Amino acid sequence: SIPFEESYHGQLRQFMGNRRVIVPAVHGVVQDEQGRILFVKRSDNGDWVLPAGSMELDESVLDALKREVWEESGLTVQEATLIAIYSEPRFHFTNSYGGKHQMLAFVIQVTQWTGALRQETDETVAAQFFALDALPPNIHDFYRETLQDLNNFSGTGILK
Repeated sequence: SIPFEESYHGQLRQFMGNRRVIVPAVHGVVQDEQGRILFVKRSDNGDWVLPAGSMELDESVLDALKREVWEESGLTVQEATLIAIYSEPRFHFTNSYGGKHQMLAFVIQVTQWTGALRQETDETVAAQFFALDALPPNIHDFYRETLQDLNNFSGTGILK
């Protein structure tokens, strides 16, 4: 795990302050054999989220996905499919460091993975697969919309 201050995003923030920026990110949708969805509980704010994070310089979208899923869950991505790209201005938020973002997120379904799920990592305090009708409490509407898009995915990428 790269400390925030050393990451591309952290270095960008040193120049930009908390002004709103666009930072490319990946969001991994990992399902187990029962179709349950992996959520991880962040150590910085306690939120349940999909494995996700910002891309680093000299990193592809797939490499970022592999790194983020590994860092936050201990699972190794073997194969993945792009489901959607979210870039609408309505997808904006403030991170735990106070930085404002307009999201540019590549939502990717992990279609094959290996490894054992780790409950705690440098970035998370819990990890669990949840049934669609029993998702973690208080998840952001963004994740509910992501799961609807996964359900509606017919092989053609969704652009928002």
